[in-house]
Amino acid sequence: CPNFAGDSFSSNPKTKSMVQDMVKEGNKEALKKCFSSRMEFGTAGLRAAMGPGISCMNDLTIIQTTQGFCCYLEQSIGNLKERGVVIGYDARAHPPSGGSSKRFASLAAAVFISRGVPVHLFSDITPTPFVPFTVSHLGLCAGIMVTASHNPKQDNGYKVYWENGAQIVTPHDKGISKAIMENLEPWPESWNTEEALKSTLLKDPYQDINTEYFKAIQKHCHHREINKKSEVKIVHTSVHGVGHTFVQSAFKAFDLRPPYAVEEQKDPDPEFPTVKYPNPEEGEGVLTLSFALAEKEGASVVLANDPDADRLAIAEKQESGQWRVFSGNELGALLGWWIFRCWREQNSDAAAVKNLYMLSSTVSSKILRAIALKEGFHFEETLTGFKWMGNRARDLSDQDKTVLFAFEEAIGYMCSPSVLDKDGVSAAAIAGEMISFLATKKISLSQQLTTIYEEYGYHISKNSYFICHDQAVIRSLFERLRNYGGTKDSYPTECGRFAIDAVRDLTTGYDSNQPDKKAVLPTSSSSQMITFTFSNGGVATMRTSGTEPKIKYYTELCAPPGNSDVPHLKKELDDLVDAIIENFFEPDKNKLQPKPQ
Repeated sequence: CPNFAGDSFSSNPKTKSMVQDMVKEGNKEALKKCFSSRMEFGTAGLRAAMGPGISCMNDLTIIQTTQGFCCYLEQSIGNLKERGVVIGYDARAHPPSGGSSKRFASLAAAVFISRGVPVHLFSDITPTPFVPFTVSHLGLCAGIMVTASHNPKQDNGYKVYWENGAQIVTPHDKGISKAIMENLEPWPESWNTEEALKSTLLKDPYQDINTEYFKAIQKHCHHREINKKSEVKIVHTSVHGVGHTFVQSAFKAFDLRPPYAVEEQKDPDPEFPTVKYPNPEEGEGVLTLSFALAEKEGASVVLANDPDADRLAIAEKQESGQWRVFSGNELGALLGWWIFRCWREQNSDAAAVKNLYMLSSTVSSKILRAIALKEGFHFEETLTGFKWMGNRARDLSDQDKTVLFAFEEAIGYMCSPSVLDKDGVSAAAIAGEMISFLATKKISLSQQLTTIYEEYGYHISKNSYFICHDQAVIRSLFERLRNYGGTKDSYPTECGRFAIDAVRDLTTGYDSNQPDKKAVLPTSSSSQMITFTFSNGGVATMRTSGTEPKIKYYTELCAPPGNSDVPHLKKELDDLVDAIIENFFEPDKNKLQPKPQ
């Protein structure tokens, strides 16, 4: 293995001994897994297991990646050595290989410092949103966050932000990837973290950013007097991640009473001992301890961040005594409604609404579109992922437009333009204020959500996935939809009893709704994504996941205001989903595994 040899290899004795053990045991599979193919650097940066070899996150692959990124920045940005970069990290660690987010962050810092680039390296763990905030606030050239978000405990990641404060998009990923391959040999100083940490080029932004971030989000606090008096009890869990301290500070910045912290989960712990997966999207399993604390304290709402605190889940106790975990789409409706309501209270000029924008990803609920239509502001859809929304928000703000809110169904919310990415810390405080305000009117979140749907039209969604490890099966499933009934370049016109009005294929760039049949959103031939619009108001997107062996589907039934027969709408959507599964996925024929219950 030429890329993992010599001095650079032995600089970490733990990865070396892991490999020696594999060789001793004759474990060819494990060796192949670690060394057969290099991790691909994409728009999301890197995400992989920590361990030895070029397909894992370890000291060497971090150094190689950072050397490539540094060279690419040198080529792209003339004043890199004046402005510098920021590096943050979460609390992940992998004792068997000696890898940890903090270790990887200091190696990345050493690489930049060896080239004379100033580095703002946080001295302690921070939420992911602090990195894009710092890029924008200090006018830096780039940001790196070492985190694997809500992935399993053995994983880590390397997330990259450009000078505009948003995640990188193409062609930067390709340019960085090429530069990595041209700089695989570690530079002599790249290993020297001790020297780097003593360098005058190293700064610690922790105190300054802690102050400035909470000052910035206070612009979104509109009901301080209500917050001060509020008796509402809220429970918060950071699921063994970084969120606890920062959400407590955010509540304090809004003069909200501090949320009750789930004791067993409030301190960072890379083992995530109380949960199977540290992902609040998994719903109740992750929230069991939160519900128990809420029952004990008499709290009616639970807030949960994922381990790097860029996403937010919310659950509310219903009158029946059951807990309702809101979907990302439902929270998007609530937060979008609330943020617009607060804006309208502060802006009496009727024309100002024309300058307002809200964004969501194409697989998220269309509820913001319905609110925008009625209230007169602009709504735009982007491709899936906050990198697209962050970059679009930056483009709009450069044109003096106001982007009030952006969200994606995977419980990600951008409630403040000071962070051009999803941010679970500011979202938690803004949700806390919304809950306190509604409580003064004796309205629950569930009741308010119903009011929103009654006013703007019910939007009922159902999302899930199938597991498929065979790329050939995935390809043939999508190719069948493109050449339906054996006719080349012909898409289905119906699915069971449901008529299809329009088809958009972002793999090939086809959109039947456009006069020239060309899709407006960017297309990518490397991932599968087809959206069907049905004549009954249904929309369904089928897409592959960039990071997991899944074929995902996102479906929504959008009813016009006035149609509030919810049981009927739910049955209609269930029937539509069943038809899509039977006719388009063909799980038996394709041997697809359903989502584990």
